[in-house]
Amino acid sequence: MHTPADRPDLSRAVEAEVRINPSILAADFVNMQAELARIAGADFVHVDVMDNHFVPNLTFGPQMVGRIQATSPVPLDVHLMIDAPERWAPEYAELGAASVTFHLEAATEPVALARRLRAIGARAGVAVKPGTPVEGLFDVLDEFDQILVMTVEPGFGGQSFMPETMPKLRLLAEQARQRGSAVWLQVDGGIGESTIAQAAEAGADTFVAGSAVFGADDPDAAIGALRSSALRHHHRAASRS
Repeated sequence: MHTPADRPDLSRAVEAEVRINPSILAADFVNMQAELARIAGADFVHVDVMDNHFVPNLTFGPQMVGRIQATSPVPLDVHLMIDAPERWAPEYAELGAASVTFHLEAATEPVALARRLRAIGARAGVAVKPGTPVEGLFDVLDEFDQILVMTVEPGFGGQSFMPETMPKLRLLAEQARQRGSAVWLQVDGGIGESTIAQAAEAGADTFVAGSAVFGADDPDAAIGALRSSALRHHHRAASRS
């Protein structure tokens, strides 16, 4: 288990108005260490863990995530697309992941699990699929550090952004404002230059981008461009609230 002293410094990400988290699902797995070095300007690296049960795909397990943790220049934002997160999520927090997000649809006691992750030392996130309502989260917003609104169906990279998920994001953003909550609102799926504006204007402040970053000739420049666009539209949304 990692002690608090072993954990990465999150001060930059915590203080930022918006965060860009490249997804290594779009990276070259054979050259993972080199790929991680290409995104040193990111706030987090987004790591999708899939179990071929909750979603029809299989990616990483704890051993691989541990190696990524040991070599990444930026903190890990682990997204668990798995069954039985109560059993498995704490292990990823114990590996030293800065943030661990599990799916609301898979959890039996989401608040209790979030509290356990926080007790270990990780930020606790909860994710919802495109078709999952979010009203049940309104009264427990502060039990989570992050709410991930999936803007594609989870399981595969490279899908198209679903604009029909934006009303749900707006609801969460409005509730967070009304309740004075500091919860981060993350989006994942089809995020690029043409879609990040929609998500930022709807209230997102944390953005997972895959091919838009790793498919660029200069990933750090792509991160900077996405960050600038997100900030501009995030400010526009804030001025209207």
